[in-house]
Amino acid sequence: MQKKEYIAVFDPRGRVEVERVAPAPRVAALAGLRLGVLDNTKWNGNKLLRKTAARLDERLGFAAINYYRKESFSKPADPALIAAIAADNDIVLTAIGD
Repeated sequence: MQKKEYIAVFDPRGRVEVERVAPAPRVAALAGLRLGVLDNTKWNGNKLLRKTAARLDERLGFAAINYYRKESFSKPADPALIAAIAADNDIVLTAIGD
């Protein structure tokens, strides 16, 4: 009888903890709302976001479009920036464009 060999495999993630978060309530219509646009500083992200916001504004007519920029695409946005975006906008658009 042949002896079976086993290989130990370690999960590099360690312990994963999650918290259930309910999605934000959805708006009924977009026209007349204040749009926040968050640029994550990726190379083409700003171009993608500005063109998308402009096209949406042509169709929907936002009350305002406010632009914001993260410090780095590889780091979470500063909590103060998130608070400002939440306070000054009704909806937010963000994307990754490389």
